[in-house]
Amino acid sequence: MAIEVRIPTILRTYTDGEKAVSGEGTTLSELFADLETRHKGIEERIVDGGKLRRFVNVYLNDEDVRFLDGISTALKDGDNVTILPAVAGGSV
Repeated sequence: MAIEVRIPTILRTYTDGEKAVSGEGTTLSELFADLETRHKGIEERIVDGGKLRRFVNVYLNDEDVRFLDGISTALKDGDNVTILPAVAGGSV
């Protein structure tokens, strides 16, 4: 089962600069564990305490997984996962 994972610039140090990598898993949790086997350190930047980190947004085929099943969201062959750091800020 091949799943494309798009990596934001800030996490590309873990993927040797790759913008996208392939992974496997039937859930996001399994996918992130699979990525960790080849890209040491990336999982802890995405997951904390068995949940997605607060300031990391993950999209499955353009749908925010927080509105699906979070880290337990089911995956299938050919899915696209996008990891994006949350953006905040502005003027006072």
